[in-house]
Amino acid sequence: MPPPRPLATIRTMDDGLRRLTGIASIIFTIGTALHAFVVVNHHTLTLMMVKANADPATAGQFLTTFRVVGCLYIAGNALGVLALLKSPPRWLFWPVLAVNVTQAAGVFMVPPEMWAAAREEFGLVGMLPSLVTDGGALVLAVILVVGRGLSMRKGPSSGAERALRHTKSEIR
Repeated sequence: MPPPRPLATIRTMDDGLRRLTGIASIIFTIGTALHAFVVVNHHTLTLMMVKANADPATAGQFLTTFRVVGCLYIAGNALGVLALLKSPPRWLFWPVLAVNVTQAAGVFMVPPEMWAAAREEFGLVGMLPSLVTDGGALVLAVILVVGRGLSMRKGPSSGAERALRHTKSEIR
């Protein structure tokens, strides 16, 4: 009977994928902060609400909630920077994947009026933080899932894991 496959962890992925995850997480952390605290300001949000025929009087409340959620994504993206450690925590893969999958939903959830308001207020540059973070999160999530599948197929990646597997097979 073959040994069980290792659980998906950031550690079982190759160095290139961990580096990509860490660097992307830095970029997404900065992009999310820019989007939540620079691009989406009271004026841009009010403009979006006017364009969407919504009540602009609720912009302040919406902005507060939006920034709280933005802070959660800033923290979640910052967590992904731990992938750059020589020996990242084993549990890191799943939170990083969850943050990126949910952040990728922004590609589909941002209303067209927000894009129009950001572009009107800041030009094309105002659209970049969300495009980079949400679109990049979609790409990274796909790469993580594919990378996980490939690393699972290869089996244990560290010498210690291979030695342990070999020792277990000798005992049988």
